[in-house]
Amino acid sequence: MDVAAAIAAERRELADLLEDLPPALWEAPSLCAGWRVREVAAHMSLGFRLSLPRMALELVKARGGMNRMTDRRARRDAAAMSAAELVAAIRDNAHHPWRPPVGGLPAALGHDVVHGLDITVGAGIDRRVAEERVRLLLEQVTPRGARFFGADLSGVQLRADDLDWTFGAGAPVTGAAQDLLLVAYGRRLPPGRLRGEASDRYATA
Repeated sequence: MDVAAAIAAERRELADLLEDLPPALWEAPSLCAGWRVREVAAHMSLGFRLSLPRMALELVKARGGMNRMTDRRARRDAAAMSAAELVAAIRDNAHHPWRPPVGGLPAALGHDVVHGLDITVGAGIDRRVAEERVRLLLEQVTPRGARFFGADLSGVQLRADDLDWTFGAGAPVTGAAQDLLLVAYGRRLPPGRLRGEASDRYATA
């Protein structure tokens, strides 16, 4: 699989989706706590818009807190940029080489896919991510990675019902592969998307 091409395709598809969103959905909550759709879109394009020295300066201003820095910038940029500017920042950088500090291109794809799902699942938009992208990201799931994202997968087995994939051992939690990917990235989903005796652990109130 050409991961760079998959990243570019994912960004273009998300830009197309965002371009067609009615104004009310830009204000809809996402799966990222405290962020609306527009904050997630602003965050997704941050690495394209800020140089490494500027990113380092922003981190210093946040006293070294990465989460604090990204939250402040997402809120600031979401307020300052129009919907059209946020869409353009994603579409025009479809081939941008940005990637997280660790994980390489698969991690960059994970960043885009998961945040795209933060938007669509949170706002109640029906979108299926291309299966090959989901498969690649599920292959990257590890206990260590899940802990990094704050996902408690102890004592459960994640079971996809739309492709052949399981992870872990214990009480089954069944759902669509892309929903289980969100679980592995520490997200809680709207009720009813997952099944199994332990599924409530990963559902919003």
